[in-house]
Amino acid sequence: MDASFRTVIDGELVELPCTIAAIRAGMTPDQAAAFDREIDHVPAPELPVTLVHWALAGTAADDEDEALFDRLACGEDIGARTVTARPEVA
Repeated sequence: MDASFRTVIDGELVELPCTIAAIRAGMTPDQAAAFDREIDHVPAPELPVTLVHWALAGTAADDEDEALFDRLACGEDIGARTVTARPEVA
């Protein structure tokens, strides 16, 4: 069984593929070519974020994000907070 990313889209828990092969398998040939061009040059620390980006491509997550950004642009308070650094423990 392939590993999976888990996220919530439209209020539903969704499992997304999280191996390069599994993500590529769900793509059109054009998407796979773009993915391959990008993934070969992603620095290791950025690899998880890039894989999530590609795993979410074609899902309703993009629409959800766009709606949220529109709400934020209109000044809606969505309950987000500024995170401050914790004081260092001696």
